[in-house]
Amino acid sequence: MMSRRLYAFLLWLLSPVVLGFTLWRAWRRPAYRERWWERFGWGPRRSDRPIWIHAVSVGETIAAIPLVRALQGRYPELPILMTSTTPTGAAVVRQRLGTEVLQHYLPYDLSAAVTRFLRRQRPRLGIIMETEIWPNLCHAARRQGVPLMLANARLSQRSLRGYARFRMLFTPALASMSAVAAQSSEDAAAFRRLGAEHVVVTGNIKYDLPEPVAARERGGQWRQRFAGRPVWVFASTHAGEEQMALAALEDLQRQWPDLLLVLIPRHPSRRLEVMARMQAKGVSFALRSRAEDVGGHAVFLIDTLGEVMDFYAAADVVTIGGSFVPAGGHNPLEAAALARPVTFGPHMDNFKGITQDLLAANAAVQVVDVEALVAQLAAWLTTQGPATEMGDRALAFLQQQRGALRRTLSLLDHLVP
Repeated sequence: MMSRRLYAFLLWLLSPVVLGFTLWRAWRRPAYRERWWERFGWGPRRSDRPIWIHAVSVGETIAAIPLVRALQGRYPELPILMTSTTPTGAAVVRQRLGTEVLQHYLPYDLSAAVTRFLRRQRPRLGIIMETEIWPNLCHAARRQGVPLMLANARLSQRSLRGYARFRMLFTPALASMSAVAAQSSEDAAAFRRLGAEHVVVTGNIKYDLPEPVAARERGGQWRQRFAGRPVWVFASTHAGEEQMALAALEDLQRQWPDLLLVLIPRHPSRRLEVMARMQAKGVSFALRSRAEDVGGHAVFLIDTLGEVMDFYAAADVVTIGGSFVPAGGHNPLEAAALARPVTFGPHMDNFKGITQDLLAANAAVQVVDVEALVAQLAAWLTTQGPATEMGDRALAFLQQQRGALRRTLSLLDHLVP
């Protein structure tokens, strides 16, 4: 209790700094100006007692969508409130769910802000995706009688060590949760070591992707616009990976001069940086946000949100970004759901279990550097059969792993008032 009070007091002292940082970030990045007051808990007062789901950013938001759909079917009379931390996460909510859900930014973990948020929104239940543990938020929810559940929960050994340094803060927060639905037995053990009391292994909701019918249709339309060119999609790239992608493209174009690289930075706001790099290398490109014709350009730069699966559906081969730099990687299952052959680099820490399972099923290929990536892509582009078989194995593996959503809903049935 004393640790949490000290934590709350220190954050209160820092409130002016937090406000200044918020305004500075809003000045530097226009997307952060949107509804900035919500980050301090302000917003319209609600009386309809929504089910509240928090997904910090893009990956967690996408993972939450099957859960949102299932809850809409099971409790059609209850509204759903989605909170995000990043503008990109909020944009995905708007694009994929539109007005079907309510939206709000999750406030900073200031005592006054989280209390204000809960009093104004009045959720009947809070579902927090993956690994978001905020001591003041958990304390305020317990005081106001809002049950919290950590869904699709994962906790790497690195994160466990970090949280364990502040065990006196995080153990009470986890112990206050009504349930922790862990992705694996290893995750469950880690949460128990940190102090969670109600832990159940439910599996990974990310395997319960909805059938991507619309993405296949839009992907087919893109294939027609690409006019029969071989297509390599490199998605969710981080700084340093675009340079690597351009080097690989240069090598591959010696054998496939009409190869099209569909390059999708993780953060569209980096478009100018990526464009400058391509211009410096003399690489021709088309920009998605300008609706430019791909034509004979070597690169199609996707600086929009919500279209990754459409381009996966249009791809011959796929590479997952965030994995060739120490960013933890990104979710390879969306490409698997479209039966695409997938490669990724050595840094897949955030998807360790999924990565290990895909590799064990011979349903993806992990490479160590750009040379190995070029060799693997060249092998798939040369002979279509192995690429098709790899994609088929990825889809079959994904279908075999489904069921986490059903198990998570069975836990929620005991928590929804």
